[in-house]
Amino acid sequence: MVSSDIIFKYFPSLTPEQKEKINALQELYSDWNSKINVISRKDIEELYLKHVLHGMSPALFADFEFSKKVLDFGTGGGFPGIPLAILFPEIEFHLVDSIAKKIKVVREIASALNLQNVKAEAVRVEKIQGIYDKITCRAVTRLHEFYPWIAKNMRSDSEILALKGGDLSEEIKTFHDLNRGFKVTEHELSSKFQEDFFDTKKLLIIKRKKK
Repeated sequence: MVSSDIIFKYFPSLTPEQKEKINALQELYSDWNSKINVISRKDIEELYLKHVLHGMSPALFADFEFSKKVLDFGTGGGFPGIPLAILFPEIEFHLVDSIAKKIKVVREIASALNLQNVKAEAVRVEKIQGIYDKITCRAVTRLHEFYPWIAKNMRSDSEILALKGGDLSEEIKTFHDLNRGFKVTEHELSSKFQEDFFDTKKLLIIKRKKK
């Protein structure tokens, strides 16, 4: 089993309260996953590597300093939303998924951790209200399909942070062809993390080009 030490290796400046919340995640997710399956049985043993650290990875590439509201779209069991909410307690996180039972788990875990900056909602994409500084997602559909869903929730300076894997060149090209006003920056997570798991993992940061 991968321990929480892997988080503290890459995020050494966490407060004692943040460390306490991180340490609580394994037991909370193991317990809830036995009732409502939101993480594969195989992955629960590597929760801190494959879900928590992966979920926190955007913080090493994107600037959250002036962000006040973040939408985590298709959050599933709460990733990357819950790890990022622990990392940035001053930011308001809205975690959404269309599957109600997954949101039940997210709410229970956020409540157990006393994450007062997390709102979890079972809602379809067209019903999502509000404007966000950043929109995070993990392994959702292709960018050119995803963007029209959440365009209404973005300002001109909002960013999409998309955690994906593999060769994304064709996907980025298709998005560019349809949305020429945007810049897509591809980051290799292996540039920050030593573990083999990150060898094929990427973060795409999508934002409007400055005029």
